[in-house]
Amino acid sequence: MAGMEIVRIEGVHCATGESPTWNAEEAAWYWVDIPARRVWRMDHASGALRHWEAPEMVACVACAVDGSLVAGMETGIHRLVLGEDGKAGATRLAAPPAPELGEGMRFNDGRCDRQGRFWSGTMFMDMGAARAVGGLYRYSADEGLHGPVVSGLLTQNGLAWSPDGRTMYLSDSHPQRRTVWAFDYDIEQGIPHNKRVFLDLNGQKGRPDGAAVDLDGCYWTCANDGGLVQRFTPDGKLDREIALPMAKPSMCAFGGPQLDTLLVTSIDPGTGGDAGSVVLLRPGVTGVAETPFATSRA
Repeated sequence: MAGMEIVRIEGVHCATGESPTWNAEEAAWYWVDIPARRVWRMDHASGALRHWEAPEMVACVACAVDGSLVAGMETGIHRLVLGEDGKAGATRLAAPPAPELGEGMRFNDGRCDRQGRFWSGTMFMDMGAARAVGGLYRYSADEGLHGPVVSGLLTQNGLAWSPDGRTMYLSDSHPQRRTVWAFDYDIEQGIPHNKRVFLDLNGQKGRPDGAAVDLDGCYWTCANDGGLVQRFTPDGKLDREIALPMAKPSMCAFGGPQLDTLLVTSIDPGTGGDAGSVVLLRPGVTGVAETPFATSRA
């Protein structure tokens, strides 16, 4: 889409920027830099920035109803409390057994479903090894950790839910996969079924990384290595492409008071320039509010 203003957030550079999320109560954005073990926060109105250091790599975060964050990290699902000292205190809530979260692995992409359950997947960090040992897990305060609900993943990504919560999306962004799947989703039990290919992006520019869904039910995916964010209709047709100033966009999220702003993180493979930047744009559509993690479903 030509002529769209794309604003770079000054003062931010990420080695692997990921997991943007909008906190409506605070009117603020959060995202992470995975290898830096850093959680970022930006006040939407003022643009004021803060960051916190975590004790291990933080791959994904979701806001919780009690003001903390729930996070997928190296050693499991954690609760993060952001302190005044610039440190993120971490309490492990749950973890898969060692064979499922072994050496060289960590959690990757994650977010809450529309009911406030936290979902995240694991991956083997050396993507060149192409080890399909990743799994997708569901965590809730009342029921604990379940999974792997989906197994055999190389690089889990692209988690999102339709506006009514009844369709779940999941991608594998590894160069050998480049696929997005859709599932029918049981909103009462939190169980996906009827897995089918939603997008086969082999042979196309970029790999389907992190994603978001808008109010029309369209799926927005970051084309990592393609320098694009792409919008696909619910029936899988490419509807729109927006060129970005960085080649490796990693995840996008809707936010702002009207949910009409898209924040996009990116990865810096060492090329400099705009790589690793975080940008804001207004694509002319409205997103869907994220459901905070429910510390209890009672």
